[in-house]
Amino acid sequence: MSSRIILASGSPRRRELLELLGVRFDVRPAADEESPRPGEAPSAFAVRAARAKAELVAADHPGVPVLGADTVVEVDGGILGKPVSTNEARAMLRLLSGRTHQVHTAVALVAGDQCRSLLDTAEVRFRPVDERTIDWYIGTVEPMDKAGAYAVQGAGGLLVESVDGSPQTVIGLPIHRLPELFVQSDLDLWDFI
Repeated sequence: MSSRIILASGSPRRRELLELLGVRFDVRPAADEESPRPGEAPSAFAVRAARAKAELVAADHPGVPVLGADTVVEVDGGILGKPVSTNEARAMLRLLSGRTHQVHTAVALVAGDQCRSLLDTAEVRFRPVDERTIDWYIGTVEPMDKAGAYAVQGAGGLLVESVDGSPQTVIGLPIHRLPELFVQSDLDLWDFI
């Protein structure tokens, strides 16, 4: 077995979190993006998408553990994806203003012929956000490639009143759960650090 893992994600935030831990890894983003199925719960979609990414990349890299992840912002039972326009980002931020929503991050690990996954959820409370603040935040362009149109670890932290759960879950990789996932896969995370 390899002493490195593959991260099946192009997310710079996931890469930074693995680097923070000292994990040895290569990046091979999954080519396909999953879409929610009709009636699929946001948390179930996150798990399915993370597994699909890991399995897709693992098919091309036998014998190397592959880690996939997917983060979903849920509000009112629906999914807020990445905004495709500044108008959509503005609408998402208005929707989140002064409210609590859930962020689900699923992580999947393919090792050998097994794929194990877990889900971690955090609740995020936005402070009430006025139009001036929304205009300023849209101007940073930060919201444009983020699920829910914000980044808690960036300038979007100004919008967030509190996080109940792991901030890393909101960022996109619940690193506190990685040892557990590796054990489920008969691996030891420390072998990759």
